[in-house]
Amino acid sequence: MTRKERGGNNDQVLHPTAGPWPVADAAGRDRRAGGCSSGDVGWRYGAAPSRPPAPRAGGGPGGAVLALRHTALGTILTTGGGLTVYTFEADHGTTSACTGACAATWPPVTTSGARITVAGGAGALAGQISRPGGVHQLTYGGHPLYTFTGDTGPGATSGQGSQLFGARWDVLTAAGQEVTSG
Repeated sequence: MTRKERGGNNDQVLHPTAGPWPVADAAGRDRRAGGCSSGDVGWRYGAAPSRPPAPRAGGGPGGAVLALRHTALGTILTTGGGLTVYTFEADHGTTSACTGACAATWPPVTTSGARITVAGGAGALAGQISRPGGVHQLTYGGHPLYTFTGDTGPGATSGQGSQLFGARWDVLTAAGQEVTSG
């Protein structure tokens, strides 16, 4: 089953549903049987959230989903929910240098399972590392992955080129290469 990801621009993508996000029409009303009928809310679980939850990559129990999205920066890697993922130049290999306030602003993309699916990408480039506390962070092409709290929703790339926390943040291509323009 597919749904049209609701976004703030025309840069939209079709992908399998993940988690509690409903199949919705263009106005955001749930079109599955049993959807919310209270008022004009239209979302199966109440009012529509301002943005999908982060930083989990999705994929349900035991796995994570990464995907590709076409943007002004080219075709880039995203979470299964369409949120842009970034790399941090201060990371050394597969060791994350982003903790504390950095991780609050740039949440690590995490998973609870070993299976990682890359829709449209190279699954062999996907992996994971352990963070303090036993949390598993996704990697791609050897780069630990993060989302950015400043992105307004799926397809947003406002973190591209940022120098927050002492080093550059970049999006990744399907080949696992950093996009240094933009």
